[in-house]
Amino acid sequence: MPSDKPKITELGEKKLIKRLLSRSQTPRVKNLFLNKIPIESLSDDAALIDIGENYLVLCSDMLMRSSHFPVEMSFRQIGQKVVAVNVSDLAAMGADAVGIIISMGLPKTMLVEEFDDLVEGILKACDKYGMALIGGDTNEAAELTLNGTCIGTVKKENVLMRSGALPGDVIAVTGDLGLAAAGFEILGCDCQDELNEESVKICLKHALEPEARLKEGIILSKNGNVSSATDISDGLLSELGEIIDANESTIGITVHENWFPIPSEVFEIAEITHKNPYDLALSYGEDFELLLTISPSEFESIKTKLKLKKIGFVDSTGTIKMIDKSGNTKVVTPKGYEHLN
Repeated sequence: MPSDKPKITELGEKKLIKRLLSRSQTPRVKNLFLNKIPIESLSDDAALIDIGENYLVLCSDMLMRSSHFPVEMSFRQIGQKVVAVNVSDLAAMGADAVGIIISMGLPKTMLVEEFDDLVEGILKACDKYGMALIGGDTNEAAELTLNGTCIGTVKKENVLMRSGALPGDVIAVTGDLGLAAAGFEILGCDCQDELNEESVKICLKHALEPEARLKEGIILSKNGNVSSATDISDGLLSELGEIIDANESTIGITVHENWFPIPSEVFEIAEITHKNPYDLALSYGEDFELLLTISPSEFESIKTKLKLKKIGFVDSTGTIKMIDKSGNTKVVTPKGYEHLN
């Protein structure tokens, strides 16, 4: 007889995480290292451990061949990505990277050459972000599975968190939206002959070789006036919802359709692949940009240095609203990429 008990797919990744966190916030065993459980960071991109003047910043991401690495992605690019996705969480907290531990589930059929390329990609990415590969584990797995645990540090007064946005703050992103999504759409269609060669090159690079905004995160954290921040690898709208949920007081967000930094390549590829360009840019995910809120005056003083793009303002409505090109306002759902859904 079929079971009527709910399955995890009925909840999805984000609700499962909230379910876990609701149970983990109560200390069960006295920890001699920690004076208190750092619950203030449990809803953020990474965990914070108090080590004096600084926080130790810890995050973890698991990637699987079937879910995260298209067949067109080389093993070197796979190695680079497992580092980048973890470093992106450090960047969202304003932390500097120290090192990464990577556990590998390797299929028996993997070639030594492929393994060497994977490691080369990991080491190349570590060099890029000024960090070290400091440990890990290997085991046999049905498919290639990589789990990274990244370690960083940030001064307490500089840490960036999802909570803290204030009505009137500018909402901004550190770069363009939708290029990675467009790249993945290219990989899934037989339309490359119809596309501009340079457009294909740009989008595939964003899809196959994502880069974490570590330097930008550090600069923003040292600015001292960023009220909240997160990365948008799961989609912009989804992360706008996370910023609203993280605040104790009621805040809302109004974004402007005309302000989204969506490159022409995204519109070109969306037309040929019959996709909505705004879905690619706002909900698909895989853009490793940072989303932040900051006071209007501070935004003006730092926007040029980091090439920040303003997309809207924080308000106190409790919802996400979008003003379209015609000036009409509608409430939008904070949807994005989610595992187990």
